[in-house]
Amino acid sequence: MRRLLVLLLLCCVMPAWADDHDQLYQVGGWPEQRAHFNDAVKAAQQRYQNSLPPAVFQALVNNSNRRFAPQAMDQRAEAKLRENLTDPAPALAFFQSPLGRKIVAAELLATRSDQLAKHAQGLPKMQASATRALLIRHLAQALPAREAGAEVSLAIAGVAADSLSSMIPGLLGGSAQGLLDGQRERLMAQIATDLDNTLLYVYRDLSDPELEEFVTFAESPEGKAYYQAALAAVRAGLAVGQAPSASTGFKADAPAAALR
Repeated sequence: MRRLLVLLLLCCVMPAWADDHDQLYQVGGWPEQRAHFNDAVKAAQQRYQNSLPPAVFQALVNNSNRRFAPQAMDQRAEAKLRENLTDPAPALAFFQSPLGRKIVAAELLATRSDQLAKHAQGLPKMQASATRALLIRHLAQALPAREAGAEVSLAIAGVAADSLSSMIPGLLGGSAQGLLDGQRERLMAQIATDLDNTLLYVYRDLSDPELEEFVTFAESPEGKAYYQAALAAVRAGLAVGQAPSASTGFKADAPAAALR
């Protein structure tokens, strides 16, 4: 009974021990975004099932499940965020505010599996006033949406290619890093073509004043520091740098706007 009481006390007290980096990771929606990514990985596995030989498909599943183990992804991402963001207090204060919570909720909704399936053929064309369009353009330049979206897509496609090359060494040929870099540039360019419309859709429920406040934070030194650290954390969580090869034909239908 005494042990149970101690355990209950620990459960009640432990949240107070969390530092600003821990709180920022939670408030910023990182665990939920990682869960949405894992859903996308499972969906990709199912798409490959009918087009790959059973042995190759099983290798893909094993590789992706091992590389994208949820706890390990969270640990890598949070450690990198901690390493690169010296002062998390400004970002924590922003994302704890009503506006910050509204922004995180909008991003989490956009990357849910049902929403991705709903808009698999593209987002609706959004209409915006000149003022709102200008705010979105500033936001597109401040957020690392192109870079993060490309890394998410590469991570999923890279595992498929790794599964093939692990069974048939030399199949892909050429420079692995060169292939990876080429795919990254292509994906970023592809995302950039519709980025403004994507952001207009994701943040459609923000008023113009709220959007302006968001832009002000994203363009501030504190906001820039956070989003630079966030991109590094995305890459660490995905362990993109560990992929020995890049996809040369697999389609990576992953969330394009992985902002966090």
